[in-house]
Amino acid sequence: MIAIGNFFFKYRNNLFIILYLLLFLPSPPIFSREQFGPGYYLYPVVLGLLVTFSGELIRGITIGLAYIIRGGRDKKVYAETLVTEGIFRHCRNPLYVGNILMLLGVGILANSLIYVGIVMPLFLFIYQAIVLAEENFLRNKFGAQFDAYCIRVNRWLINPAGIWDTFKDMRFNYKRWLLKEYNTLLVWLIGIVALLIFKYPEIVPEPDNRITLFAAIVLILGALYGYVRYLKKSGKMTDSMA
Repeated sequence: MIAIGNFFFKYRNNLFIILYLLLFLPSPPIFSREQFGPGYYLYPVVLGLLVTFSGELIRGITIGLAYIIRGGRDKKVYAETLVTEGIFRHCRNPLYVGNILMLLGVGILANSLIYVGIVMPLFLFIYQAIVLAEENFLRNKFGAQFDAYCIRVNRWLINPAGIWDTFKDMRFNYKRWLLKEYNTLLVWLIGIVALLIFKYPEIVPEPDNRITLFAAIVLILGALYGYVRYLKKSGKMTDSMA
């Protein structure tokens, strides 16, 4: 499993592109008009948005409180320090939990039985392998310190006990969240908009209006993305706390 995890860690950015494309694979629905009536689409839309936004909320809070190097070094697992503060006090892999919820949510939003029933379990297997590879690296580097951390903190479940104390003891760095997350936010939001507009004609009945609305929203998101990227590259926004 560790060898599998190291392989997928190396190519995990490409993995997310594939996972997003699979959202548009033809599939039997989770919620159908025959079962739930004319308003069937409200079930996947409302439930999907709640789940996927909860995932980004977890990611955002995690990054804003205590950032951890997520990309490794030379496409290999790497860590300079063992981060145990912020949301990492309550879960060993909160960023991955956020990713899982984000993808599960868009899978529900796509109303795709294949995505939720087949793609997501495969994704969970891959993530488990990646986490085992990361833990192997951390255990070899930090030894007893990491073992003690594993005893205190669950691998996947977020323990809410004491979480308000965590929020009170730390400041949320919104600039860091924005600068580290703007690429993810762009792809994620465009995917959500595409699903809402083109998957559910009930939301925007006229085909021409769908294309116009989608193009307008993509332009707005692209402009915001470009502005944040400019602030980052120009040094006018940094993630340092005043």
